[in-house]
Amino acid sequence: MISEERKNALHKIEKEIGVTFSDISLLNTALTHSSFANESGGDETHNERMEFLGDSALSFIVASYLYEKYKKTPEGKLTAFRSGIVCSKSLASAAKDLGIGEALRFGHGEEAHGGKNKQSNLEDAFEAVLGAIYLDKGIDVARDFVLRVFKEELTEKNHLKPIEDFKSQFLEIIQREKGHEFEFILTDESGPPHDKDFFVAVELDGKIVGRGEGKSKKAAEQMAAREAIKKLKI
Repeated sequence: MISEERKNALHKIEKEIGVTFSDISLLNTALTHSSFANESGGDETHNERMEFLGDSALSFIVASYLYEKYKKTPEGKLTAFRSGIVCSKSLASAAKDLGIGEALRFGHGEEAHGGKNKQSNLEDAFEAVLGAIYLDKGIDVARDFVLRVFKEELTEKNHLKPIEDFKSQFLEIIQREKGHEFEFILTDESGPPHDKDFFVAVELDGKIVGRGEGKSKKAAEQMAAREAIKKLKI
């Protein structure tokens, strides 16, 4: 049962994102961190599954838009453009602008350590909210939401590649020549569910060329890509 106070907070988010939910519980789940669910004794569902769905939807929506808009742009550059939109910093900034961080529910520990302002939490919550929109309203409304939020970035090429997006730089380097195969591999994770550390290795043509650590998988991938760039002599 969602309390009236919580419903009011959710309705405020609906106004900010421009979407009215038929099933408000979906938005409530999207704005529930795993630390809150863990402390509730299993009575609450957290947002990690919605985050997974939203991440995939976001990538598809942005990729399809760029494919149609920039018809003469090669694949490597489109990949870099897309990475600029879906990077952690960009998503976290959008979440903050929409007030998503203030509506997130955390366990006491995560709350005390500034969970509402952590980039990884904001990024994950944005993707979860998008996942909730998709589940409740379908792909067309989800697409409209993404294109509205990232209107400026999607219409100006100069905004599409952020500074220090090491993963995009890595992709550009290896795509200068055909035939290279690469993979970002999650090698380990440690810490409690609400405060994990992720460890990622990037493998190029069967050899590990970089390793990274971060508070999210994407942050760890960025660090692994940065290390790989230093080593590459392609």
